[in-house]
Amino acid sequence: MQIETILFDLDGTLIDTNELIIASFTHTLEQFSDKSYTREEIMDFIGPPLVDSLKKIDPNRIEEMMEAYRVHNYANHEKYVKAYPTVVDTMIALKEAGFKLGIVTTKLNHAAQLGLELSGMKNIFDSLIGLDDVTHAKPHPEPILTAMGELKANPMTTLMVGDNYHDIEAGHNAGVKTAGVAWTIKGREVLEAHDPDFMLEEMSDLLQIVGVK
Repeated sequence: MQIETILFDLDGTLIDTNELIIASFTHTLEQFSDKSYTREEIMDFIGPPLVDSLKKIDPNRIEEMMEAYRVHNYANHEKYVKAYPTVVDTMIALKEAGFKLGIVTTKLNHAAQLGLELSGMKNIFDSLIGLDDVTHAKPHPEPILTAMGELKANPMTTLMVGDNYHDIEAGHNAGVKTAGVAWTIKGREVLEAHDPDFMLEEMSDLLQIVGVK
């Protein structure tokens, strides 16, 4: 299969921010909710845009909650954020092999930039599409289509890699190939139910799929 462009989700796919996200939601919920949430319930908030998750808690205090969440999240990035195994070496190998690489995330652009910097991938990607760069978030195809527009990519030779069903659905909606990651906090069976073209056991599996080794 010929692939020339590879787009990646960020959190839960390239960098492990799960504990950071859970800690930031916990911090926010303690301030704004009378209900006690389990870890499993908080994990359900991971993936969609922050505003959509917080809307379920209290639709009348979304701005306050977003501010509390983001202050905690940014302040603790360095404490939690790291790349998943084989990710950095794989990204370097793909870049050296001439692939066009992009990030498509539901994070704000500058927060995504911070995550890339802390995980040692600051200058690897040719495009970064954050939540503030589009009108519609994944699973709408707009973020992927926007990234492909920046990269002058052909959907027939583009692959979207992600840890959430939103990523796989967005890929289907944009007409590109898709790959799920087996290390998703959601459980691989959630991704497999959405029929990705590939399932990566570790990121380096991607090299063989696209013919780098």
